[in-house]
Amino acid sequence: MSADQMSSSSQAPGGSSGGRGDKGGGFYKGGRGALNIPAEKPKNFKKTFGRLMQYLKPYRLSIIVVILATILSTVFTVLAPLLIGDAVNVLYDGVAASSAGTGGIDDNALLRIIWWLLALYVASALFGYVQQYLMAVVSQKTVSDLRNDIGDKLSRLPLKYYDTHTHGETMSRIINDVDTISNTLQQSLIQMITSAVTILGIFFIMLYISPLLTLVCLITIPASAYLTKVIASKSQIYFRKQQEQTARMNGHIEEMYTGHKIIKAFGREKESAGMFDKINDELTVVSQKSQFISGIVMPVLYFVQNVGYVVICIFGCIFVLGGTMSIGSVQSFMLYSKQFTQPIIQLSAVVNSIQSTVAAAEHIFRLLDEEEEIPDPAPANAVLLQNPDGNVSFEHVNFGYDKNIQVISDLSLSAKSGDMIAIVGPTGAGKTTLLNLLMRFYEIEDGQILIDGVDISKMRRSDLRSLFGMVLQNAWLFNGTIRDNIAYGRDNATEDEIIRAAQMAHADGFIRLLPDGYNTIINEEASNISEGQKQLLTIARAFLSDPEILLLDEATSNVDTRTESLIREAMETLMKGRTSFVIAHRLSTIKNADLILVMNKGKIIEKGTHKELMDAKGFYAELYNSQFSNTNLDETFAEVERKFSSNVVTAV
Repeated sequence: MSADQMSSSSQAPGGSSGGRGDKGGGFYKGGRGALNIPAEKPKNFKKTFGRLMQYLKPYRLSIIVVILATILSTVFTVLAPLLIGDAVNVLYDGVAASSAGTGGIDDNALLRIIWWLLALYVASALFGYVQQYLMAVVSQKTVSDLRNDIGDKLSRLPLKYYDTHTHGETMSRIINDVDTISNTLQQSLIQMITSAVTILGIFFIMLYISPLLTLVCLITIPASAYLTKVIASKSQIYFRKQQEQTARMNGHIEEMYTGHKIIKAFGREKESAGMFDKINDELTVVSQKSQFISGIVMPVLYFVQNVGYVVICIFGCIFVLGGTMSIGSVQSFMLYSKQFTQPIIQLSAVVNSIQSTVAAAEHIFRLLDEEEEIPDPAPANAVLLQNPDGNVSFEHVNFGYDKNIQVISDLSLSAKSGDMIAIVGPTGAGKTTLLNLLMRFYEIEDGQILIDGVDISKMRRSDLRSLFGMVLQNAWLFNGTIRDNIAYGRDNATEDEIIRAAQMAHADGFIRLLPDGYNTIINEEASNISEGQKQLLTIARAFLSDPEILLLDEATSNVDTRTESLIREAMETLMKGRTSFVIAHRLSTIKNADLILVMNKGKIIEKGTHKELMDAKGFYAELYNSQFSNTNLDETFAEVERKFSSNVVTAV
């Protein structure tokens, strides 16, 4: 991984939460109903669902209470229409008796029914409150446990994981997928229980009231399901196109935002705006079609329900006139028939939502199952350098990012305390890899890396990395004050120490000219200060950390000549008395190095001081002389490599 890759991947700790389009599932909530939209399906539903349930296990008592409260709340709601039917019967009988002159409405019976009805609704509301409160607690605690596990996992993942996965993908696991699980636990679980109990309760009560009317009611269900499936299949085409166009829209906006300077510089505003209009028009068309088609589902369902409702009313009137049913029973049945279809639709939507949730959990578990760093040795067995000198040696080191592709082959070198080791070579030669291995960002395959004679694998990573200070080609700063960015180099640094570090890095002058001085806020992209100023701040951070070993990766390649001289002066001060590994961009800057390593294809092909290598008139000498006529080091290296290909001998 190159220096610019490392720093750019760190430049923005945040990332897009979900990439360029929400491919998740769920159901479209439109108008007065819900339409199932195809959800992403998990590859192994049973295994993933069982694993997700393990996160709910600590809260099983609360979940049992939630289930009981949901059942009771639903049962009380389902029983209410029966009492309404009884009230209608009391009123009807009273009116009939009054018309016949034999009596009137039984006020006590009617009042008793009203009180029971009120009690049912109050009890249903109270149990509903209990279920919602407990489920909110359970869902948030569960996703909190998930986030904790993800956070712990991310701290144990090797750098290789971050090299092979985008920021958006990782952030989507932490935010989108966890939120999907949270929403399902909070709403869908309760909705599933409610719908199931409602369907069963209404079905058996309708059977109790009138089996024949129940059959009439059930006939409408296949018709509703068939029409829903037909319409959904049509709308799915446009929903997928809508997702694709939304992704294109997001991508285009992102490009216009991040590249607005380039767009203006080349006068391509009209073309960019035209492309936006084109995508927007296409998105509008497919959105209108998807919303319209999905929107007609509920009117169609209501039409089928109303047809069934009319049939039930006709049969109900016939039964009442025939004396086989009371008018209150018909009234209750009509209320139940109105309620029967809706929980079926809701239940199918919940099933779809659960598919999406298990798929989201599968994404998270895939992250949690990623291969971790080799564990640090136990504190009792770990070696801690008490007074490190900074002697570094590589002994026959082999390494490859891929098992089939070797990047470092049988590499050996030694650096004494206080030495400046310069490393030159083309892109991909293994220069930055050397520093990554030294910091244990990656683990070597064979050989040893020693610091003061101690194998770094026997040290805890935190102890090892505390020995190093790092300045990269692209400076990494986070959103915060300049003071906080410098203080990142050492915990509990005092104000005087921060200022002193800035002065030594030649950064204090420009900092004090800023409106808020050391309290100036660096924005998220660190774009409110120049490249050279950012680099000076990272050097100040390195000064403050006071490391034993310095790693400098082309730290002056992105700045102007004047700033480069300031940075070079600051780095020379910083390197005094410290072991330094410097990846060189300009060969003229490393003439005073104690040892220069020329690398190519993971091997050291030449090494020595500047004078020794120039006197040898070999690869380095040709490279040094050629760079003055060709500023592109990689091109120069390629030219020299072609010339010396038959004479290159690997130095061990």
